[in-house]
Amino acid sequence: MTARIPWRKRLLVRLLLASVLIAVCSVAATAWLAVTTTTSALEEEQGQDLAADNQILAQLSGYAADHSDWSRVRQTVRALAARTGRRIALTTADLTLIADSAPRGTALPPRPAAAIDPLHTDTYTESGAQLSGIDPRAVGPYRLTARERRVLDVVAEKEQYCYRTSGIRTTVAHTPSGRAYLLDEDGTDASSYRTVSCSGLDDPLMAMRKGYLGVTQTEAKALATLTDLVRPCLQAKDLDLSGQLYLTLEQTGRNPVTGGFLVTSENARRDQARTDQIAKNCVTAARRTQLESYVAPAAELFLGLGDQATPRFDMSRGNKVKIVGAAGLVLAFTIAVSAVVATRLVRPLRALTVAVRQPPELHVRAPVRTRDETGLLAEAFNDLTERRERLEEQRRAMISDIAHELRSPLTNIRGWLEVTRDGVVAPDTALLASLHEEALLLQRIIDDLQDLAAADAGTLRMHREPVRAADLCDQVAAAHRVAADTAGVALRTDIDATVWLNADPVRMRQALGNLVSNAIRHTPADGTVTLAARRDGDHAVFTVTDTGKGIGPDDLPHVFERFWRAEKSRSRRTGGSGLGLPIVRHLAAAHDGTAEAASEPGRGAVFTLRLPAAGAAGDVS
Repeated sequence: MTARIPWRKRLLVRLLLASVLIAVCSVAATAWLAVTTTTSALEEEQGQDLAADNQILAQLSGYAADHSDWSRVRQTVRALAARTGRRIALTTADLTLIADSAPRGTALPPRPAAAIDPLHTDTYTESGAQLSGIDPRAVGPYRLTARERRVLDVVAEKEQYCYRTSGIRTTVAHTPSGRAYLLDEDGTDASSYRTVSCSGLDDPLMAMRKGYLGVTQTEAKALATLTDLVRPCLQAKDLDLSGQLYLTLEQTGRNPVTGGFLVTSENARRDQARTDQIAKNCVTAARRTQLESYVAPAAELFLGLGDQATPRFDMSRGNKVKIVGAAGLVLAFTIAVSAVVATRLVRPLRALTVAVRQPPELHVRAPVRTRDETGLLAEAFNDLTERRERLEEQRRAMISDIAHELRSPLTNIRGWLEVTRDGVVAPDTALLASLHEEALLLQRIIDDLQDLAAADAGTLRMHREPVRAADLCDQVAAAHRVAADTAGVALRTDIDATVWLNADPVRMRQALGNLVSNAIRHTPADGTVTLAARRDGDHAVFTVTDTGKGIGPDDLPHVFERFWRAEKSRSRRTGGSGLGLPIVRHLAAAHDGTAEAASEPGRGAVFTLRLPAAGAAGDVS
């Protein structure tokens, strides 16, 4: 009855479940990787876009700070659009188009990205913007003349040399207005290092002061104008002022801003912080008024995707449906392929299972359809079946041979005993000798079977000792001399007296005796049987050579099999039991040696025992 395998333990189900699990993990890992990669790419792209947008805004703000109008901005806009891959459009406050990198007639983005006004710059987003909100590049009337720049450059170089002699490394930098100043190695203002010996920067300016501290003639003129613009604002705030209002250069940013003024009112002194803030606001408003005619008017900046920009990743419902659909297709394809592969894997296993469950006496083979692992398993099963079939045949033949071997002497013994009991034959000496011979044959067969059984079970008892090969050969020759003379066969020995081995002498005489007895039986009268012993390297080699008719090439591989005979028609008594040579092979293996046979039809046979040799008797432990 076929055992029912639970579905969850079936190989096909397990293969399918493993494939589904792998597919699900693969899809999940791919989706996670895609989302992560896309997110990273979007974040990187957004960061790049933000940097590009800031770059566009900074460059156009710089253009506005350096130009009084937008008449020549188109070329700048096209260059920025080509470099950043963005669409750039400039309009006035009422959305009148100033410049656009897109073709004419292209609609503007829905909302502006930023406003460009150098006089009202966002302090927190625009790099370099002053606290006043005025773009530092908007210098207007404060731009130095070429002569003034050269003079200040010379002064800066001298001061740089002076710093260098004091061990301070500096570099010369310039403000947007052209004023030279020094930076230290960290990129900060080097004025904190200024010493009395390195304060020569003010000396050449003495001729330029014209009543203003540390300013050039151009800056003095612009500051005078700024003073006139600031005073009405201060007066409007009801500040009680006395003395002359003075303005200086602010170190931070290197641009002209407020310095201060003298306050004589007691109320103003008590509220100095409020007074300073009012003054600062007035100066900022005056600066915007002063710079208004030098900068471009405020404009709106529109940014959009360029022609080469890729669309944004959108996890919309449609995209989700696509992802789920693709994952489902991958999963279905994986299941289908796994089912086909699993079926192909399971089919030969099922065929093998069917073959195994057949009755043993049928010796059913499994079909071999593939050359993979299952095909090799089927071939191994078929080889095992063939060996089992051969062993079964040998077992049957052995049982038949044993029964036949035992039946002959038992039949003879029983027959003679019955006729003696009935008084037909008198129990004389000849009869008793015949019965004794039959009993000896029966005993010899039983002993041989017992030896073979012990050899097969690995329980064959051995008593090793140093043995000289010459003694073994002499004893075996003496034991079989009478049988050889009776058969008319000459038994000779050819022995090397120096050959020793560590062996069981009784078992060795048994093995050599079986070989000699077998040779005498197969050698005709006037033939010769030679028992020889010699040394071959580390081995002691015994050979038994006869001059019989030999063994055919088809029969030679079977001579050491049990109950085998080259001539099936020979009688059991003259042909032996068929167990002598198998015993020889087992005894040789028990002594770590080998037994071999060689023959040429018509020229006799040679049986060889090759055993480990030992030294002289005194060297053998």
